[in-house]
Amino acid sequence: MKNYIVHDEWNIIEEGFRPAYNEVSESLFSIGNGRMGQRANFEEDYSGKTLSGSYLAGIYYPDKTRVGWWKNGYPEYFAKVINAVNWIGLHVKINDELLDLANCDVRSFQRRLDMKNGLLIRSFDAKLQNGTEVRIESTRIFHLFQSETASLKYTIQVLNQQASLQVVSYMEGDVVNRDSNYDEHFWSFISSGSLNSQLHVTMKTKKTNFIVRADLVNKFTINDVAIESELSKERSCISETVAVSVGINDVFSIEKRVSIVSSQNHAAAELMSLGKANLENISSLSYQEIRNKQALAWGNFWNESDIQITGDVAAQQAIRFNIFQLYQTYTGEDSRLNIGPKGFTGEKYGGVTYWDTEAYCVPFYLATQPADVARNLLLYRYQHLDKAIENATKLGFSNGAALYPMVTMNGEECHNEWEITFEEIHRNGAIAFAIYNYQRYTGDWSYIENYGLEVLIAISRFWAQRVNWSAEKEKYVILGVTGPNEYENNVNNNWYTNTIAGWCLKYTLESILTLKDSNHTKLVCLFEKVGFNNEESVEWQHIIDHLYYPIDTELDIFLQQDGYLDKEQVLVSDLPEKERPINQKWSWDRILRSCFIKQADVLQGLYFFEDQYDLETIRRNYDFYEPRTVHESSLSPCVHAILASKLGNEAKAYEFYLRTARLDLDDYNNDTEDGLHITSMAGSWMSIVEGFAGMRVKDNTLSFKTFIPKTWESYAFHVQFRGVKLFVKIKQDDFELINKSNQEISVIFNGEEGTVKPCA
Repeated sequence: MKNYIVHDEWNIIEEGFRPAYNEVSESLFSIGNGRMGQRANFEEDYSGKTLSGSYLAGIYYPDKTRVGWWKNGYPEYFAKVINAVNWIGLHVKINDELLDLANCDVRSFQRRLDMKNGLLIRSFDAKLQNGTEVRIESTRIFHLFQSETASLKYTIQVLNQQASLQVVSYMEGDVVNRDSNYDEHFWSFISSGSLNSQLHVTMKTKKTNFIVRADLVNKFTINDVAIESELSKERSCISETVAVSVGINDVFSIEKRVSIVSSQNHAAAELMSLGKANLENISSLSYQEIRNKQALAWGNFWNESDIQITGDVAAQQAIRFNIFQLYQTYTGEDSRLNIGPKGFTGEKYGGVTYWDTEAYCVPFYLATQPADVARNLLLYRYQHLDKAIENATKLGFSNGAALYPMVTMNGEECHNEWEITFEEIHRNGAIAFAIYNYQRYTGDWSYIENYGLEVLIAISRFWAQRVNWSAEKEKYVILGVTGPNEYENNVNNNWYTNTIAGWCLKYTLESILTLKDSNHTKLVCLFEKVGFNNEESVEWQHIIDHLYYPIDTELDIFLQQDGYLDKEQVLVSDLPEKERPINQKWSWDRILRSCFIKQADVLQGLYFFEDQYDLETIRRNYDFYEPRTVHESSLSPCVHAILASKLGNEAKAYEFYLRTARLDLDDYNNDTEDGLHITSMAGSWMSIVEGFAGMRVKDNTLSFKTFIPKTWESYAFHVQFRGVKLFVKIKQDDFELINKSNQEISVIFNGEEGTVKPCA
């Protein structure tokens, strides 16, 4: 765990240069706008530890997998959102010495992420080996108001003498990924050049054939007076160079403004004109005007999505950081995009989609953004339904059964670990649950009617074929699976998997009956489209009535899976600290034979389906499983925080909140250098809103059951529910509910139902 980030309500601040932590900071200070994003790499050269990363949403490459591809059923590739054009690059020479912080005496250094206004700001004073002292300031903006553009401003002052200055501003298209298998290059060069002071590079991805065009304008000045530059081009790298003499009081500045467009979003023939138009648009603005428009765009977001905490700066900073990074990653404007576990902050996990989106991110977007945003996340899966059916067919399933991929970019499975790819089938259930969650929260039945029920039927067909009848148990069982706890592989009858399978079948049948009553004609058309018959309904009901759920009658708990109690029952508190995290200290064999749990498994089911169980059942299972959970998944603490809140264990709930909220800021798992845990960041929002504030939907009514951590003076948040915007503030001895819309709403607050009228 690291503790070098300065606590501040609206800023992430690094004071002092820490080369050993540079890749961690590059992740933490990442910046984006939903369409593209970038790690906080230095603009100037740096020969120290760094991971260069600039990413475009949806632009990917099917990298050849290193394992398993020769076995039947294995995906041949792992899709990756790949490192794209480097437009920020500068080579800076001062008195003929290259500026490189790895070779300088760094006198002062600050890196700051301004979350309120969406700015990445860096400044430092350094002494070069030739004795020249310099001061550098840079500001980088990924425009939220025009998401295919970005800009930066970089200033240089020489502090102790007159100096010769040479600055090369370049744009490089042929970039590489550190994690490329077989050292494969992902890009092919198409063209580069310059027209009317506008530089451009056009590249194409190999195999997937995405065309990406980047257009760049440089503006060089000394004391605000423009300087002429010299153009040079070397295939995929195009640059402009200035060489000038500067005095002690002079301020050298370069502004870079870029447009990046792709054939994913536009016709290839239009990319040139679009790039030109984008640059003309942002070039007509002064840098201050750009900053003002950025502040306004982020201000509009914060007005709807902020969580305000008083009395705990560390907690306040953490929740805003998580919300900021979520929105930087996904703004909801495009149903072809989704939320990668690392977003635009690193190469690990390839920027692809997991079940994290449905289980953890959908609640955040449901409550803080217009319903269309969460609906687009569901449409992403609907648009991949044919691929999900194809994935299941490859594994021997039939009749339109769908298995959604564990990992995907375009709907095809591209994960290559058997115990995850083909056994962690509970992800099908999370996708169905997101449909239910969306309808429950928004009241929008039309989505199920037009899209969702088709998905539910395909998922249910998978479950109906995946179970088998056990003559010994006289029950249906589900064999050879991996539950959410990935420290158990190839187990039988994982309770959570069986539970969500049975629930899916039941929910699908209920939805069929609802559509039958509301629009029988549409149901008939759907049945014809998917070839559904009533015999399937009878079969599904028989499975629902006879599905096996492992329990232990002596402890009166749900068993994580058959045989779980055969393991040596050791608590996490008995683990020596030097042996944690076990996924970095133990062999995989030892982990699999242990009772330790990576993340919420049984408790994940109790979180989803809490209304089906009384409080004491939830408490018994929580008290048994939490002490055996090592929380080595970023997705684990938030579920435990929500359940601990429900059970009245306020101290534990707060402990889990801090762990999920500051997971990356304090680098709990020693892996932030790979990139941030974007999807689990939604869990910090859930920990407060669903945990501390106890927000639920009960019988179409928004309900709260609140507590406030003892160290906080208050916390407040915004939620949208069925067209009504509410501001909720919880104090130590009071609360406040403000209706920001023009219609009344009924709310249950700490057990009492009342009407909240619109504010005047």
